Amino acid sequence: MTRPNILILMVDQLNGTLFPDGPAPFLHAPHLRALAGRSARFANSYTASPLCAPARASFMSGQLPSRTRVYDNAAEFGSDIPTFAHHLRRAGYHTALSGKMHFVGPDQLHGFEERLTTDIYPADFGWTPDYTRPGERIDWWYHNLGSVTGAGVAEITNQLEYDDEVAYHAGRKLYDLARGQEKRPWCLSVSFTHPHDPYVARRRFWDLYEDCPALDPVVPPIPFEQQDPHSQRLMRASDHASSHVTAEDVRRSRRAYFANISYIDEKIGELLAILDTCRMAEDTVVVFVSDHGDMLGERGLWFKMNFFEGSARVPLMIAAPDLPAGRVDHPVSTLDVLPTLAELAGLDLSSVLPWTDGESLVPLAQGRGTRSPVPMEYAAEGSEAPLVALRDGPWKLVLCDLDPPILTHLNDDPQERINRASDPACAGVLTSLQAMMRERWDLARFDADVRASQARRHVVYAALRNGAYYPWDFQPLQKASERYMRNHMDLNILEESQRFPRGE
Repeated sequence: MTRPNILILMVDQLNGTLFPDGPAPFLHAPHLRALAGRSARFANSYTASPLCAPARASFMSGQLPSRTRVYDNAAEFGSDIPTFAHHLRRAGYHTALSGKMHFVGPDQLHGFEERLTTDIYPADFGWTPDYTRPGERIDWWYHNLGSVTGAGVAEITNQLEYDDEVAYHAGRKLYDLARGQEKRPWCLSVSFTHPHDPYVARRRFWDLYEDCPALDPVVPPIPFEQQDPHSQRLMRASDHASSHVTAEDVRRSRRAYFANISYIDEKIGELLAILDTCRMAEDTVVVFVSDHGDMLGERGLWFKMNFFEGSARVPLMIAAPDLPAGRVDHPVSTLDVLPTLAELAGLDLSSVLPWTDGESLVPLAQGRGTRSPVPMEYAAEGSEAPLVALRDGPWKLVLCDLDPPILTHLNDDPQERINRASDPACAGVLTSLQAMMRERWDLARFDADVRASQARRHVVYAALRNGAYYPWDFQPLQKASERYMRNHMDLNILEESQRFPRGE
């Protein structure tokens, strides 16, 4: 078979409730709206873990954090864990990454043949949590609410500089692929850091949302003493008590966040335009996905790190010749992207799929299949023991050995205002879901594994920062002597080979 090319467009911290069926009407996102029109749109897609590094390792491997051992933003992603990049490369694909994937450890490729940029986040163990010190804040890397109180406008920031670079290198790579410099089918992953906080946007995107109807949260802040125990832990971790967030801070943060969705939309539009004008669109599968969401002030919570819809639900759209365009409401997971890409590319992964927690979405999108209940895990900053969740039909159950269970019915209560765990009418559902979850997870063992990992990393990090320091952060190689015009090149051949289309 002729294998399709694959373009993965990944964003960071994009709240999936804003993509009920493509971009919400108030979002200025014409390119993503057009992509949605030709995509299978998975309206209830969930992250495997609502934090960057665990979510991305799970996305790439199709395995939950309890299997990858990427529990938090400073846990090493093992080189022996196959990713979709490994599977595609083994089958003859050229694999490349432009942008963020938050790999921790000395392996900064994980199946990618080349990386076009460095990562935006550190690759070492410096951000390791410590379950032996519950409640301790580490202000230099834990989130605080400075992103909220400092929200506003800027023409350049650390993150804008990064994503400008990501888009530039991705576009250049697409042009190189169009010019035939790579004869194999290809998979290019382009991973932006926006709309992740800080909530700061360029003025021309900020101005799009002056009269936005969605600047106020749907669920107002819940007083600290009325929050569930994990939400209280997250509020303490973000130094909520001393942050003095005003209603105007909330509105400015949400406005900047929406503006940065428009910024990302423009970058994605540029890449899709290259795909189209260079005549690759018909042969390319396009995936749009986020690693996790952002609470955006709903319930008085920010960022992610919990299983509420704003944090755990993400957009997932796949445009492919074999997938009919349309909305799919059945709950799915970012774990499912690996087996889905394998099926679309004609790869037989039957011998390795038992290693994964994902399921191909091709049958579901084609109206001839389903997906088993969707699992999620969290064992990182702001937690003091692992939390797990299961989405089964309209029900979502969250369990943690430290906390009472949280059971919500998302059809009746989409804002998750009512915990049904103590409702006698829901006792059967609670018992059934708990049984499924206890069969999947041994929470005591999960907790012991996380604590052992943290302890090892604290020792290793202290040692590696003592004396000579060798960073693991990826250093992109730029072969300047092989670009443009050089005297070891035949310039007649060079100019012709770098032109696309040729002869027009």
